[in-house]
Amino acid sequence: MNNTTDATRKNQIDILEYGIGTDGTKKSSDRRLFMQLHVFSGCHNEEDIIKDIVSSELETVVYRDISDPVGLGVLFMSEDPATFVAQARDLMRHGHFATLEHRAEYTMTGRSYASGYEPNLDDWLLQKPRRNARNPKWPWAVWYPLRRMGAFNALAENEQKSILREHGGIGRLYGEQNLVHDIRLACHGLDINDNEFVIGLVGKELYPISHLVQTMRKTRQTAEFIQTMGPFFIGYAIHQSSLV
Repeated sequence: MNNTTDATRKNQIDILEYGIGTDGTKKSSDRRLFMQLHVFSGCHNEEDIIKDIVSSELETVVYRDISDPVGLGVLFMSEDPATFVAQARDLMRHGHFATLEHRAEYTMTGRSYASGYEPNLDDWLLQKPRRNARNPKWPWAVWYPLRRMGAFNALAENEQKSILREHGGIGRLYGEQNLVHDIRLACHGLDINDNEFVIGLVGKELYPISHLVQTMRKTRQTAEFIQTMGPFFIGYAIHQSSLV
């Protein structure tokens, strides 16, 4: 009986997210926040679009597209991805949204994830991405997907961690100085172009975000192991759902 139980446990697939509590104990969670960005053109009345969004009661951010004078980006977020194919889908098919041109090549979908070391796991997975995306003090945002080369996955675990520490350390410095804050989402199997991650960079000003992207180009991860990045969506928030 014990052998059968051990074999069953060994073959069980673990899909939990993990962190480490302040007391050193291992924490786990099966909850995640999903985010999806949609981009539109042909918007000549932003107020009507925002009214429709507010009426929907969905968690959203609305951006003006810096690259399109009649362009908007709408970021949806929910713990239940079915929201994107139900309430959000209905919103975008009717009302004032029906007059807009949907730019599918900019659609990005991702889920929050943990690295295994976060002390407050639920906050990291569920609340921090919301706070970063919906902070009225950080209206500027740059969103983009990326894919690493397969060679990265073939590296020894210690070498991978070293590369990620270099990359993550730079990001933390920008965050500590309140220049740029990030939203990191995994999109394995969720992206039509087989990207692996969606990155959101937000801040008070646009220049520091551009500076961070430029600085990251010098890291080993970006210089040697990033296969594709983009397209980039650059927006300025004109509506953010309030945080409860």
